[in-house]
Amino acid sequence: MDKIQEFSAPIGRIMIALIFVISGVGKITGYAGTQGYMEAMGVPGMLLPLVILVEVVGGLAIIVGWKTRYAAFLLAGFSLLSALIFHTNFGDQIQMIMFLKNLAIAGGFLFLVAHGAGTYALDNRDTKDDK
Repeated sequence: MDKIQEFSAPIGRIMIALIFVISGVGKITGYAGTQGYMEAMGVPGMLLPLVILVEVVGGLAIIVGWKTRYAAFLLAGFSLLSALIFHTNFGDQIQMIMFLKNLAIAGGFLFLVAHGAGTYALDNRDTKDDK
């Protein structure tokens, strides 16, 4: 059981953060389309570089376990905000599922805020409580 606990933290970090890294890179390659979608939903397209930065850098920070609590807090808020802006058409079952997916991801990030990065994380080389 100790080995399961030892490896569950880094595997869990990878699993929860990978969606953000892939999504951020996808926004770079499909920049114009993403910008148009954001604007159609009432979000200024000029925010897209910030969105990409949050997703890619935040996701990578979670994966390597660097400043995990801060990155997780940021991505939890990002997930909730995205749910509220883009997925509130509850008459559409897919949008409701996407909303709930974002809530679940935010919940996972709040676990990281509460408990830290766990094993195999850059945070473990620090002696501060800002892990």
